[in-house]
Amino acid sequence: MDNREEVREFLTSRRAKITPSRAGLPAGSRRRVPGLRRSEVAALADVSVEYYAKLERGNLAGVSPAVLEAVARALQLDDAERAHLLHLAQAADGSDALTRPRRRATRQWSPHRSLQWTLDAITAGPAFVRNGRMDLLAANDLARAFYRDLYDGGRTTPNLARFNFLDPASRRFYPDWDTFADTCVAILRTEAGRNPHDKDLHDLVGELSTRSEEFRTRWGAHNVRHHGTGTKRFRHPVVGELTLAFEGLEMAAEPGLTLTIYTAEPGSPSEEALRLLASWSATDAAGPEREGGSVGRAGVRE
Repeated sequence: MDNREEVREFLTSRRAKITPSRAGLPAGSRRRVPGLRRSEVAALADVSVEYYAKLERGNLAGVSPAVLEAVARALQLDDAERAHLLHLAQAADGSDALTRPRRRATRQWSPHRSLQWTLDAITAGPAFVRNGRMDLLAANDLARAFYRDLYDGGRTTPNLARFNFLDPASRRFYPDWDTFADTCVAILRTEAGRNPHDKDLHDLVGELSTRSEEFRTRWGAHNVRHHGTGTKRFRHPVVGELTLAFEGLEMAAEPGLTLTIYTAEPGSPSEEALRLLASWSATDAAGPEREGGSVGRAGVRE
């Protein structure tokens, strides 16, 4: 992934999203571009048009933090977009050259046994560790039952992005599929800015771009986001509809990894569904065969 192209497309896409009225500027007439003109962004950032044009051509090497902040303000970037711009500038400046050699092969990671103990101690909701490429690296039993289709997919390391865009089961599992797809790509795009020389990420983006038009369209939008907390809806093949809250916790001992925990509102049907899923998982693991069908609310397979 060429950094100059990434910078150019990111800045251009952000400029196109800001209307003159939103920036406090007169709309004028005969406007030929969506959003702001380069000259308007330059004026808002208090830099010359020539200098901003150089930035938008992809040249962020040596740009001062003050100028980056001014550009971020002019383009009204949110926290995730500001961080992404900073990461792009760091990559362009070569400041990560020693720690992130070009197209670095990702080191094999396995959870420390105390981390697996911690995950296993969480019994009321799915809990798992993922990286910025959306690989599921460690999980408790309930997460494995929750993401049954991923773990049944045959890959050594299940990947949420591949599931989202390449597995038809994802459209059943995610009632709000478009929202999940948008979030998934935004997380990958954020990781691409943070870790631009990750070979496995390059390969994943290439695979998804080749095989999924839905992914290609979203990847081209250059949207990024922080994904820390919220509520999601699921349709599990065994226990049906669930509405779950989640918290994503950055792991201080392993930068770049996130511990995610899903929970249900106490006393809700979703909490009952998670209990049934835990019961089904324990029964399923104890038996040599899996039967078809689903588990009803009374815990009886239908």
